[in-house]
Amino acid sequence: MSELFHECGIAAIYHLPSDEESPLCPDQGPNEVSRIMPRMLLDIQNRGQLAAGFTTFHPNRNQLIDTHRDIGTVQEVFRLSHRGKSESLMKEYAGRAAIGHVRYATCGQDDRSYAQPFERHHLVKHKWFSFAFNGQLSNYSELRDRLLADDDHHLSRETDTEIIMHELSREMTGEKRITMFEALKRAAPRFDGAYSMVMLNAYGEMLVARDPYGIKPLCYAVSGPLFAAASESVALINIGFEEDEIRNVEPGQAVTITDGKIEVKQFIESKRTAHCFFEWIYFANVASTLDNQSVYVSRTNLGEELAAIERERNDIPLDDGNTIVVPVPDTSKAAADAMAFKLGIPSREGLIRNRYSGRTFIESGSKRRRAAEIKYTPLREVLEDKRIFLVEDSIVRSTTMKVLINRLRERGGAKEIHVRVACPPIIAPCFYGIDMSTISELFAPKFMGDSYLLTEEMQEAMAQQLGADSLRYLPVDSIARAVNFSSDDLCQACITGQYPTEGGERLYQIALETKDQEANNSRTYERRAEEQAAQSTGA
Repeated sequence: MSELFHECGIAAIYHLPSDEESPLCPDQGPNEVSRIMPRMLLDIQNRGQLAAGFTTFHPNRNQLIDTHRDIGTVQEVFRLSHRGKSESLMKEYAGRAAIGHVRYATCGQDDRSYAQPFERHHLVKHKWFSFAFNGQLSNYSELRDRLLADDDHHLSRETDTEIIMHELSREMTGEKRITMFEALKRAAPRFDGAYSMVMLNAYGEMLVARDPYGIKPLCYAVSGPLFAAASESVALINIGFEEDEIRNVEPGQAVTITDGKIEVKQFIESKRTAHCFFEWIYFANVASTLDNQSVYVSRTNLGEELAAIERERNDIPLDDGNTIVVPVPDTSKAAADAMAFKLGIPSREGLIRNRYSGRTFIESGSKRRRAAEIKYTPLREVLEDKRIFLVEDSIVRSTTMKVLINRLRERGGAKEIHVRVACPPIIAPCFYGIDMSTISELFAPKFMGDSYLLTEEMQEAMAQQLGADSLRYLPVDSIARAVNFSSDDLCQACITGQYPTEGGERLYQIALETKDQEANNSRTYERRAEEQAAQSTGA
């Protein structure tokens, strides 16, 4: 489902002071553990392909912390395809600690200055720090306006990353040394939304923290003198940690490293959890385990839910030898395979994804349609004269799905196309870090109106619009069963319209009130800022 994008992924690694050599990095000394960071970022590249970067700490160089960041994939930014240039970078930025980031923008510009981590230089070492985060503040505009109301403050970028950095910096003002943990503890009550973050300062102190709702995933592990953290467990597994060594950073919790000692502390009370269910359905690497629940198992559960509905309806022939299941690569494959297995019919790769078609998520409109055409190739020898269940993880804007159905018929020769979606309809925007901020850009609300109830008639109308023979979504209650959480512990705002934070609720009301005025393509939080600016000037 190539038309939906996450904001970011984060990672951290630290070789603690020790005479013990880490078995996970036997070829690198303590001051070269930063070399592992690009490998970790490659494993979470699925979370952002627009930009990448890292900050490293070395106690024996003039630039105690130093940052390399740029536009591009991890491969491009760290020059991994060019051994000499990559080695030169690794030597220049060698360090015993590092934090890293991959980015896709839900706000801000697509230029190098928005790449993370953000580094704040200062003569005082505890005020000289680097920072990266995954998520989005739903009260961004209020925090920005409050900062700018003071003539002493200036923001150079339209991004909540800079807002968080300013808020943390403000807590560190004065002569008294304030730790990163204390600064976060003081600033956190002002943050509404999703934020998993990593910080590193010129003392070599590190902080890894997760918002009180646990909206975005974050985990860590310790083995001997080596500490590492990442948005997803796969980044830790692939550098050598065992599964039983990996722990979740719990909601409202921070892991700190000070004077070589690791501490886990609560920086803000967590009154409820609200894990983003889309992590299991789409965003996370299928090899990851998030909050103790396997992504792969969750997706197979979704496929079994689809199969159960198909068995119950029993309106499409399954035993004539002409019906197959076809996943939309790649995130739908586990669900499609499970659905096919339960129905006793083949799951076939009738769509082949071109993995070298470039970063097409940057495009929009007609360019996005063209990108979808070149991104997937139908296999006629698999599809011709077949009745197919086309399994997709979700439908957001529908641009890609329309193109795929057309190509499956024209190029693939499919006889019938029955779309099955391993997710309920997306009816509301996300204000916590997923690139869908307005109601008008969404497919389902055009058919469902103000109703949260999906009817057969609505699905028939959607199928006709897409060019499919039929369309079925999963019901909302399937999600909690599939990911093995209570619905009260999940953020399902985009499928229910019920947001876990006050800021999210306020933005949704603005979205509802202005959904007929969204032709300018501005995001809801941008319109919020425009409205406030107009009120302040009397416009």
